[in-house]
Amino acid sequence: MTTAREIMTPDPRCVGEDDTLAEAARLMRELDAGALPICGNDNRLKGMLTDRDIVVRCVADDGDPRTTTAGSLATGKPITIGADDDIREALQTMQEHQIRRLPVIDGHDLVGIISQADIALALSPVETGETVAEISEE
Repeated sequence: MTTAREIMTPDPRCVGEDDTLAEAARLMRELDAGALPICGNDNRLKGMLTDRDIVVRCVADDGDPRTTTAGSLATGKPITIGADDDIREALQTMQEHQIRRLPVIDGHDLVGIISQADIALALSPVETGETVAEISEE
């Protein structure tokens, strides 16, 4: 059994829940990333923030990314996978929730992120194709 811990990208950088979306965007640019986990003041995962969230949920609604916080866009309970869970469970979770990036937790600590690329490297081409198709359904 291959675990999430074995294929994840470890030690993800977080944007703080009190950081502005402008700060988050600068961090995304610096890291060349389209998404960041939102971590709370209690060091727990609050959600995921994407570049699309910044544009669609703030800028397009005439919000100010210099004053809007990342935490204000964190809604609901984050979808996660346990570090020692089988990657097939990660695959199923990504398909079920149609998400491209899946935070990996160990207890309450964020320890990594699994992306579509990580799945592609770990699974067969057929499984990878099915995953991408399922995640991309509207």
